[in-house]
Amino acid sequence: MSSKTNAVRLLDTAKISYELREYEVDEHDISAEHVAETLSLSPETLYKTLVLKGSKDPYLVAVIPGNAQLDLKKIAKASGNKNCEMLAMKDLLSVTGYIRGGCSPIGMKKLFPTFIEEAAQLEAHVSVSAGKRGLQILLSPIDLANVTQAHWSDLISI
Repeated sequence: MSSKTNAVRLLDTAKISYELREYEVDEHDISAEHVAETLSLSPETLYKTLVLKGSKDPYLVAVIPGNAQLDLKKIAKASGNKNCEMLAMKDLLSVTGYIRGGCSPIGMKKLFPTFIEEAAQLEAHVSVSAGKRGLQILLSPIDLANVTQAHWSDLISI
């Protein structure tokens, strides 16, 4: 499996240290919880990337723990939008350059406003998609925020 995705190239260019973890893809279950279990990672440290449409921003990105649910009111407030809704799955590839289950917050077609769940700051490392199914990047949450120019926010439902 080639590991030179847009996300990996961007991290290499920025000289950010990371670790790649490959896993076998289960086409019947590409959930973040399943990927975390497959890689023996805590679901609180494997973060999923969600792409949304806002009333002000055409597109924005939320990065939240794999076992959490995004609170649409919280992401709207954090981003300064009146409301937000999930991007239709059929539009994901054309907007981001990535597919479902392989969408990385790093290296999308454009740098969209990005928001990371503030709890990530408490972790030494988090895991995000490397830009394709079967490959995850482990890196410092601070490096993730820096490379995506993200804002820390309370984004999840309790």
